Amino acid sequence: MLPGRGLAHHPFFYAGEWNHPNPDQTMFIVRDGKVVWSYSIKLKSPSGGIQEYSDATMLSNGSVVFARMSGATLISAAKEVLWSYDAPKGFEVHVAQPLGLDRVMIIQNGNPAKMMIFDLTTNTVEKEFVLPTGNPSATHGHFRRARITSAGTLIASHMDNNKVAEYDMTGKEIWSYAVPSPWAAVRLKTGNTLLTSNKGFVREVNPKGETVWELTQQDVPEIRLFSLQEANRLANGNTVISNWCPNGLKNPKDWPTSVQVFEVSPDKKLVWALREWTEPANLGPATVIQLLDEPGIPENGDHQR
Repeated sequence: MLPGRGLAHHPFFYAGEWNHPNPDQTMFIVRDGKVVWSYSIKLKSPSGGIQEYSDATMLSNGSVVFARMSGATLISAAKEVLWSYDAPKGFEVHVAQPLGLDRVMIIQNGNPAKMMIFDLTTNTVEKEFVLPTGNPSATHGHFRRARITSAGTLIASHMDNNKVAEYDMTGKEIWSYAVPSPWAAVRLKTGNTLLTSNKGFVREVNPKGETVWELTQQDVPEIRLFSLQEANRLANGNTVISNWCPNGLKNPKDWPTSVQVFEVSPDKKLVWALREWTEPANLGPATVIQLLDEPGIPENGDHQR
């Protein structure tokens, strides 16, 4: 028995990367315990490359902006494509953050890797700068989650450099924290940074780099942890974490044994855990989990995710 009320515990928007047994990659909106909306792209892009959902946000108007590895897209609630960017050959996009309703920030992995801010009204790049990488030719391992902060800086997870770093808008590094294989980092309203790792832990550090909160396998022995991707700090202080399993469970037949999403209190009490691998709500592997009962406007950066 898992804690919480399953699909009915929160309304949420959900997507996951590399659901490779399925030719269609699907994102979902769940309300009142039921899937009420979904949108799919093909696993294979028209050029033959892999597509996957590694970042996505549902906006206040119902639109969704998402990174799909082959580029980034904005769709309306009616599933109309409003804007789309295709990465050049040899490059990948795993980050897409809405900045209001008419701008999107992406990170483009490749040689060189870049932060790019698009003005959707003109479909032009209004700002960009080059980001350092550990191995410029190993495109897939450069970056996952990155965010423009409320201070106007960029905080990015360097998977191949084993650090989280913050940059000003000239591309100058102004803060960094060493961490193995970071997947995501978000600047909290307290000024601390909440980060996740492919090594199976979530950690909150203060500006001095001191750990003030951490969750590891020891804290939740009832759930097997894999690659912890997105972590959301909620308004009530709880933390909701996506637990992406495909690299840990190589056989997709074993995926349904895993918990996709879980929520813990500040004292690490498990209050909600989600395991949904069968129809009518076969959600697939977990990367993105955006709770739709959280206060604030997503595209204004009000959510700590």
